[in-house]
Amino acid sequence: MKVASLLSGFVLTAILASCATTPAGMGPLEVVPEVDPVRYAGRWYEIARFQHGFEKSIVGATAEYTLRDDGTIGVVNSGFKKTLDGRYTSVKAVARVPDTAAPGRLKVKFFGLFESDYLIFGLDAENYSWALVGNDSRDYLWFLSRTPEVDSQTLEMMKNIALGQGYDLSGLYLVPQKARED
Repeated sequence: MKVASLLSGFVLTAILASCATTPAGMGPLEVVPEVDPVRYAGRWYEIARFQHGFEKSIVGATAEYTLRDDGTIGVVNSGFKKTLDGRYTSVKAVARVPDTAAPGRLKVKFFGLFESDYLIFGLDAENYSWALVGNDSRDYLWFLSRTPEVDSQTLEMMKNIALGQGYDLSGLYLVPQKARED
C-alpha cells in the first residue's frame, strides 16, 4: 500500500509540475547552450534540492543516466528511505531532447504516463563535474555533482547561478550523501 501511495503521490506531483507556468515577470530559464550526452551520462549525486513529496524522505539520492540505442536517455533515480542505511528505492524514467537546437531543455517521462521538464541551466562545461537542473516555474531545483560532496566555493557558485535565474533558495535542502559503488 505504501508503494502505491508513494507512486500515486509522485505521479500527481509530476503532473502538476509539468502543467506549471513561468512566474509572472520571469522568463523561461536560460538553459546551457550545449550538452554532450556521452559526457553527461553516468552517476550524479543530489547535493541539494527543493523538497517535494515524491522524494521528501529520500537521502543519498542519485540519478544515473545511460544512452539508449534509440537516442533517448535511460534514467534511474534512486536513494534510501529516511537514513543512509535505510531501504533502497528507485524509479526508472526515459529522457529525450525534443528540440536539438535547445539540448539543455529535456523532457523526462515517468511510468510511461507523463512528461516533465528537465532543464539544465548550469553545467561545468569543462569537466561535467556539476550541474543545475530545474523548471521554468522555479518550483523544482536540483544541484548535482559527480561526487557525494562539493566544496563550499562550488556550492556558493551553484547557489549564485540559481539566484541569478530567479530561484528563491529559502527552501533549499542539503541532501545527506554517501559514496556509492552500486
